[in-house]
Amino acid sequence: QLQLVESGGGLVQPGGSLRLSCAASGFTLDSYDVGWFRQAPGKEREGVSCISFSGRSTTYADSVKGRFTISRDSANNTVYLQMNSLKPEDAAVYYCAADPVVGCGWTMLDLDYPTLDYWGKGTPDTVST
Repeated sequence: QLQLVESGGGLVQPGGSLRLSCAASGFTLDSYDVGWFRQAPGKEREGVSCISFSGRSTTYADSVKGRFTISRDSANNTVYLQMNSLKPEDAAVYYCAADPVVGCGWTMLDLDYPTLDYWGKGTPDTVST
C-alpha cells in the first residue's frame, strides 16, 4: 500500500520542541519533493515547509523561519520536521505531502498545484500551558 504516515505530534508547553516524522511506505521518497502543512481548527490548511527531492532546497513559511527545520533521511525513507520554540499559534494538525513534479517552493506550499500525489492523514500538535 502506497502511503505517508505522520507521527511525533503531541502536547507540549510553549517554548518546547517536537520532531514530526513523515514516513513513506510502498514507494521511495527520494524522487519526491515533500511538504509539511498544518490546519488549525476553523482555519484553512497552510504550508509550513518543504524540501526538494535532492534535499538541497528548502522553503519555510515566515511564521516558522528560524524555529523549524525540515530534513530528509533516505535510509529511513522519512522526512522530518524539527519544531523548536513552539508557540500556541503553532497548534494544529500537521500533514505531510509528497509529489514528484511540483518542486519545493511556494507553488507547493500555497497548494497552487492541482493535486499533490500523496497525503498523510495528519498528526495533531497541541501547544498549551
